[in-house]
Amino acid sequence: MKIRDLEKLENEGAETLPSEERRKFLRFGLAVTGVFLGGSVLSLTSVRDAKSYMGEMPSDAEKWPYKPHYSMVIIQNRCIDCERCMEACKQTNHVPSYGFRTKVYEQIRDIGNGKHERVFMPALCNHCNRPPCVRVCPTTATYKDKTNGIVMMDYKRCIGCKTCMAACPYNARYFKEENRAIDKCNFCFDTRLSKGETLTACAAACPAGVRNFGDISDTNSNVYQLVHRPDKVVWVLRPETGAMPNVFYTND
Repeated sequence: MKIRDLEKLENEGAETLPSEERRKFLRFGLAVTGVFLGGSVLSLTSVRDAKSYMGEMPSDAEKWPYKPHYSMVIIQNRCIDCERCMEACKQTNHVPSYGFRTKVYEQIRDIGNGKHERVFMPALCNHCNRPPCVRVCPTTATYKDKTNGIVMMDYKRCIGCKTCMAACPYNARYFKEENRAIDKCNFCFDTRLSKGETLTACAAACPAGVRNFGDISDTNSNVYQLVHRPDKVVWVLRPETGAMPNVFYTND
């Protein structure tokens, strides 16, 4: 990304993000370069590439809270809404017909001259570093795993109050009638990761490489490389909530 492009991004509202949120993103090796669409999209770049115009970063900028630190990078413009990811998720995690752990949203945008284009947005639990759902749960049924950062559910503790559903910025939870508890994506931890698999069901099923899953604390991982590409803008959904999600979006 060129310096003039970074300056342009800064002029798009990066200065409106609270300084505390900026500092916390620096802990993950990311610098904020812009806030777009009323705060619903945040653009980031790697600290390494931002040093030239933002000054020296804290010494702990390359440290990560978890090891492995699971993350997903979604290359949005590759999505064709084939829904293979959704089907794989349902079969792998025994999701009922009325439920969901991941969705693909559709947006129709006006591109001028009476023409429109369809844009697809895959979405799931963002496994936030500061998850609102965990903060509001009265029984600690939803919690953040201390070893890998995945936001988990303890179904035996859940009383079905749906407080976490209301708190989630990403509408990523549903009430499962079968066990009278809240259900959500857990990066297929119990069904795949804990059994030696390296990919979530949705990432493994995607034919276009839209969903990229891995350990973002590993500099050799695909997700790390995608987030730290100097020539691409990377964003997260709803940064204004301060949840600090671990699902990132970019385009080819």
